[in-house]
Amino acid sequence: MKICVMPGDGIGPEIMAQGIKVLEVIGKKFGHVFDVTEALIGGVAIDETGVPLPDATVKACKDSDAVLLGAVGGPKWDTIDPSIRPERGLLGIRKELSLFANLRPASLFPQLKKACFLRPDIVEKGIDVMVVRELTGGIYFGEPRGTGEENGERVGYNTMVYREHEIKRIAKVAFEAARKRSKRLCSVDKANVLDVSRVWREVVIEVAADYPDVELSHMYVDNAAMQLVRDPSQFDVIVTGNLFGDILSDEAAVITGSIGMLPSASLGAGNPGLFEPIHGSAPDIAGQDKANPLATILSIAMMLRYSFNLADEAACIEAAVEKTLSQGLRTGDIMDEDGTLVGCVEMGKAVLKNI
Repeated sequence: MKICVMPGDGIGPEIMAQGIKVLEVIGKKFGHVFDVTEALIGGVAIDETGVPLPDATVKACKDSDAVLLGAVGGPKWDTIDPSIRPERGLLGIRKELSLFANLRPASLFPQLKKACFLRPDIVEKGIDVMVVRELTGGIYFGEPRGTGEENGERVGYNTMVYREHEIKRIAKVAFEAARKRSKRLCSVDKANVLDVSRVWREVVIEVAADYPDVELSHMYVDNAAMQLVRDPSQFDVIVTGNLFGDILSDEAAVITGSIGMLPSASLGAGNPGLFEPIHGSAPDIAGQDKANPLATILSIAMMLRYSFNLADEAACIEAAVEKTLSQGLRTGDIMDEDGTLVGCVEMGKAVLKNI
């Protein structure tokens, strides 16, 4: 199994180092061989090659069965030309691999109830939401786009565009995900204001005809943002566009206690999937052994499950993470009064022992 690893910037190399150790132990335990190659992306790629996504990285990813990403970006590159900022590397590789569906589970481990920002009575209902976000369309990629001057003042513009086939394929992914869970799907849009959202809703309703066993509901994005805080237990799977999904998936993540705990999978049709923690590069703690590696480790579990159909291996990793949390070990982002503060390396070692 060929895996392309892109540690990236900030805490990326630290968390990825712990994740690869977990992958190696799983390989030995279950008798698998993982052929791991490393490639540049983001700020480090800019420093070495002048661009955030070198051609060599794209080739390495396409030649692999799955891709692991750490994080991209940091203040060092904030003032460079926007067209070659580190984030362009992430958007670019998603586009190159045709990864149109981003799956972001937001589940609260029982051991981290105290770290959750919501009221105890809300937490007791449980939090287990899957956000399915469209990745390669919408306002991030729509044309025309740009900046300029109009009537003597600066102006910026972007275009939100969704085509029927883009909506159909992400809706199918979401319906399939709901089928494997509690069979409830909420499509989030802004159909009361946006023409593009009215088309989105029409197409999702049409796709629903093929999934009579899944209960479909609709919600405007502003209400969805409120309801995720008010009562996240009402949601099973949420499907939405690129912009709304970017915001709602981060909101769903943080209410679980820490975005340092949550993995993600970006999938396409036949191309290698890309798996990454959702927390970003956290440059303020980079190199200080303070990062939480658990989201990266759980991303590896998602990779094993979705790219290689290794459900037992994925479950083994997830059980090891839960056992580690049960032992009271906490990085700073999930620390509570009863926990034992550990760093990135020690947290990784604990997971290895529990595997």
